[in-house]
Amino acid sequence: MDDHFLEGVVSLPSGVFRPYAGVSTAILLFTKTGRGGTDQVWFYDMSADGWSLDDKRNPLLPLEKLGPAPKEPLQEGEHAKSNLPDALARWKERTSSERERARTEQSFCVPKAEIAAQGYDLSLNRYKELVHEEVEHRPPLEILAELRAIEQEILQGIEELEGMLR
Repeated sequence: MDDHFLEGVVSLPSGVFRPYAGVSTAILLFTKTGRGGTDQVWFYDMSADGWSLDDKRNPLLPLEKLGPAPKEPLQEGEHAKSNLPDALARWKERTSSERERARTEQSFCVPKAEIAAQGYDLSLNRYKELVHEEVEHRPPLEILAELRAIEQEILQGIEELEGMLR
């Protein structure tokens, strides 16, 4: 980062290189400058490339919808099967609108100074913020009371069946 221009890091999902290797991988996108130039690094968290992540690597979409610039646009819900078109579109915006995205998004930018402070660790998980939804659970006594009421209904139904059979 100090000697060349690191523009981006694309984190690939585990299984992209199956059956040869199942480890997760990242692609570093940089320009060799010999004098640095990095001020912001664009990160993209790719979760799908259009192919299954098992040893068979079967296509998840029709062939005309595969790749970074598919012949047919992806429909709603197909983004979960291939992030390549989105990654390419966001790459083109890395010096503008991408810099404003939250770190909870699939892509975002990180200042060079922060990466340097982290020992030049380029792991996406070091900078991505996870959103934890707070879940409110009902009180246990309320659940037990509901179970008791359901149990009473079941017992009443059994007693009615027994009465019909006599």
